[in-house]
Amino acid sequence: MRIKHSPTRWLTYVVLLVWAVISLLPLYWVFSTALQLPDYVESEPPKMIPMGIIEYFTHPESRSQIVTDTFSGFQQLFHSTNIWRWFFNSGYISIVVTVGILFLDTMAGYALAKKDFPGRNLIFWLIVATMMVPGQITLVPLFIMVQKFGLMNTHWALILPDLSMVFGVFLMRQYMLSIPSDLLDAAKIDGASEWKTFWTVVVPLAKPALATLGIFTFMNVWNSFLWPIIVLNDADLYTLPVGLKTLQDQNLAIFKLLMSGAAVAAVPMILVFMAFQRYFIKGLTVGGVKE
Repeated sequence: MRIKHSPTRWLTYVVLLVWAVISLLPLYWVFSTALQLPDYVESEPPKMIPMGIIEYFTHPESRSQIVTDTFSGFQQLFHSTNIWRWFFNSGYISIVVTVGILFLDTMAGYALAKKDFPGRNLIFWLIVATMMVPGQITLVPLFIMVQKFGLMNTHWALILPDLSMVFGVFLMRQYMLSIPSDLLDAAKIDGASEWKTFWTVVVPLAKPALATLGIFTFMNVWNSFLWPIIVLNDADLYTLPVGLKTLQDQNLAIFKLLMSGAAVAAVPMILVFMAFQRYFIKGLTVGGVKE
């Protein structure tokens, strides 16, 4: 039996398809430009397809040079810049902050959702209220605190402030509310301690929310630019976004080179999302779908 789709549904598909194309176009443009032949990078009108692919088949006698020119941006990036150091800095800072936030915010969400203590709701709403405060307002006070603690020009200046992610507490608390309290009571009746109940019952059930929070956190820290460029002065401590910005200051701002750097910076985020997309989607729909 064939399923007939209404015009409204077809319209929905078209709108979603257009939205997907618009969303993916910048990412495609980054990789396309990074792999574009140097002569076509700033051509008018712009070439949407890397011309190296076409010329590879139309000029077989020059294939070796075409391949070299196609990847020349990456070659210059890896040999003429400190890209590996910046990549490592961004990677380990993002991982440390992500793990720390998952640990702290999961415990905070569990306490605010499942533990009964005076002022619980007040504390939660005060935490939520801080989400309404623009980050630019706290930038100067945070800078003064970091300076007074002697953390300037260190990676701790990036790690410690990022561990206080209010959105993570909100997300985990809302997800914890959907976990039946009977499961926790059953674990305690079986003799499990509070800590064991948390790790063996709560954390496994919270995988979708953890994946969602982990992806958001990793992307936020990996892409962070304003705060790192304020507190870091040593080039060896730069994160990837700050390092790529310095290419302009070194007169290396070739468009193909910058797009090659942007492509390298995008790869880890794409891989993280692909690895956890199943949990990510499930975490976003918590409370919206009745099981």
